[in-house]
Amino acid sequence: MNLWNKFRDGLKRTRDAIVGGLGAALRLTGPLDAATVEALEEALLRADVGPDTAERLIDRAKKRMGQERDLDLRGALEKSAADMMRGDREPVHFGPPAGHEGPWVALIVGVNGAGKTTFAGKLAARFTREGKPALLVAADTFRAAASEQLVVWAERAGVEIIRAKDGSDPASVVHDGVTAAIARGKKVVLVDTAGRLHTKQNLMAELEKVQRVCARVLPGAPHHVLLVLDGTQGLNGVSQAREFGKTVALSSIAVTKLDGTSRGGAVLAVADQLKVPVSLVGLGEGLDDWEPFDAEAFAKGLFEES
Repeated sequence: MNLWNKFRDGLKRTRDAIVGGLGAALRLTGPLDAATVEALEEALLRADVGPDTAERLIDRAKKRMGQERDLDLRGALEKSAADMMRGDREPVHFGPPAGHEGPWVALIVGVNGAGKTTFAGKLAARFTREGKPALLVAADTFRAAASEQLVVWAERAGVEIIRAKDGSDPASVVHDGVTAAIARGKKVVLVDTAGRLHTKQNLMAELEKVQRVCARVLPGAPHHVLLVLDGTQGLNGVSQAREFGKTVALSSIAVTKLDGTSRGGAVLAVADQLKVPVSLVGLGEGLDDWEPFDAEAFAKGLFEES
């Protein structure tokens, strides 16, 4: 299955929320009447695009249709949404860049239940298959059975894992994990941090400590901070990302569970409002049901006919 088909299948419920309310209007060309604009706004809000982002998207689409007379509303929305999600930056690559020396360390952060642990296991499997041996670090030492869950994913992925007893200091586990990665010649270290509400200041301070310990063991680490957002939470992800960004410098965002929600339009809102690039998306429950984010494929998956 090619990339666009994966996005198309994974975004079905979100696409139905948008396209189902518009029908033939998506084939319109030329100026849009007030009724069409209102229907479009309602459709975008149903998909959790959010009022501010919806307004900017519609304005961009109308301007593009004025410049390209043969372009229909669907095409204008696809192109405008892709531009908004991509911004003026190059696509973010999650993984060690060419020529990177030593372990490449990524912190995986987010609120409880976002799917961090599952995603960490899936990423480790892909990196290892690609010839970049990965090490998983179970830095969630508070949630009952969290490290056991990561052990299961490590076994499925065929990768090593560093863990400690429940209740251990997460920063100490990360210290041991990064040290082990250096000694064992690992190319990638994925640190599964504890889920934390973005409003809990003591837990956010702990995240800062984990980041400091990484840098102390390996100068320049962590090389990437990946915020995992639950796609079923819709626009709540915007506030989560904003608060996490106050504590750690977010490198990119992964959005999970997009195949089970009609609120996938929030990805557009996150990229538009926070200016933090989306790098990865989860489109299913299997080991390989995730993909690098592609703005054009995602936008097409939002607006194509079902």
